[in-house]
Amino acid sequence: MTSLFRTTAVAAALFAGALSMATVATAQDKVIAHAQGETTISGVPAKVLVQDWASLDNLAALGVDVAGVPSSNAPGYLKDVIPADALPLGSLFEPDFEGIAASDSDVYFVSGRSAAAYETAKDILPTVDLSVNNAAIIDGLKTNLTTLGEIFDKQDKAAELIANVDAKVAEAKAAAEGKGNALVIVTNAGKLGVYGPDSRVSWVYNEVGMPSALDSVKDGDHGGDAVTFEFLLEVNPDWVFVVDRDAGTTENTGAAQALLDNELFNQTTAAKEGQIVYLDSQAAYITMNGYQAVTLLLDQVIAGLQK
Repeated sequence: MTSLFRTTAVAAALFAGALSMATVATAQDKVIAHAQGETTISGVPAKVLVQDWASLDNLAALGVDVAGVPSSNAPGYLKDVIPADALPLGSLFEPDFEGIAASDSDVYFVSGRSAAAYETAKDILPTVDLSVNNAAIIDGLKTNLTTLGEIFDKQDKAAELIANVDAKVAEAKAAAEGKGNALVIVTNAGKLGVYGPDSRVSWVYNEVGMPSALDSVKDGDHGGDAVTFEFLLEVNPDWVFVVDRDAGTTENTGAAQALLDNELFNQTTAAKEGQIVYLDSQAAYITMNGYQAVTLLLDQVIAGLQK
């Protein structure tokens, strides 16, 4: 009877231990909601791949190392956080799925330009789409920091970064108060375009609070809403923020300044008053919604408005 009791007790203890371990394993699984659904991630990922620069930007700010990055359009302001031995994952638009599959990684982040890779990648490894709505870039940035904080158990650091973003936006908003209207201009291969409240730099209008000098803007994917110098003079913005796409995607710097040194543009209020701010083109055009990109751009806006 005693032997039977002991055997039963041992079996019960083993069962309880197994149940406990299963509970712990289940607790380590995180179901992450994102732009294209939900992804289950087990534990804290150790080997991390990113197919867009905003994800690397955010992970670096959180103190998370990555093992693989895009092979193209690396922003200069991120050069110190790109690992020298990082696995090249293909371009922003065309991932190297064979390399990704062979990397034996724990998680893969896509976003924006690389979002289409999700359907293929999700069958290879846990994949999370961190795409952001251009009309709400600041909110999207904060959501992504929260999501990444949850995935990597960096919730406190994520909260700190979000507080920094909020403070920086508030500072920019205060600097913009009473300064008049604005236009965000994109220059592209000798052409002019305007970015509006639904563009990749929508935060100038939507969060910083500078009213657009144009009632309606049809944002293009690359070159904004095409305009002429005559039109810009007619609109006559108080402030102009410039994104040089050529500098953002190539090493051709200075094209925007040369293009805007124009007799008609120099008659605008923005030009006459020296109220032109050239934004970091790679942060504005390539990364768009990374923590370091957004804070860098906000600092440039604040400095321009306060000079």
